[in-house]
Amino acid sequence: MEFAAIAGSGSDGTGAVVLNDNPKLQVYNGRCHCGFVRFKVAAAIDHVRECNCSVCSKRGALIFRVPENALEIITPLEGLHLYQWGTNTARDYICHTCAILTFRRPRTLTAEERVRGYKSFEGWAINTRCLEGFDPTSVPTIHVDGKSLGLD
Repeated sequence: MEFAAIAGSGSDGTGAVVLNDNPKLQVYNGRCHCGFVRFKVAAAIDHVRECNCSVCSKRGALIFRVPENALEIITPLEGLHLYQWGTNTARDYICHTCAILTFRRPRTLTAEERVRGYKSFEGWAINTRCLEGFDPTSVPTIHVDGKSLGLD
């Protein structure tokens, strides 16, 4: 993975990492509750997503999507529990010890979504509650009506 190509280096004088001349793009360290799952993500987080589907509403994750190359997974995926349901196209990676979801691969589009012209997303969804130094309440929350998709 070419995480370093996104990460770059520099500082804007405030201690924030400045990447690719975007002062809002920062590198965050992420981890699960027990610390077994570790990752880094380069992101300019301007919102979080809260889904009301049966899994997300129970889990409580606040998600931000990033491109494929913005995530550096330090803990090998083979060491995590993989959870799938519904269409079996989403992949949720969960710590075996503390059961926290740190990141996931979103599901593929349904036929109806493709007909409606929705854009497919090929990247990662990060649980912002797992990021060190980021407060999810500091940005707006977008409510996603996953319950209406009928995939639970």
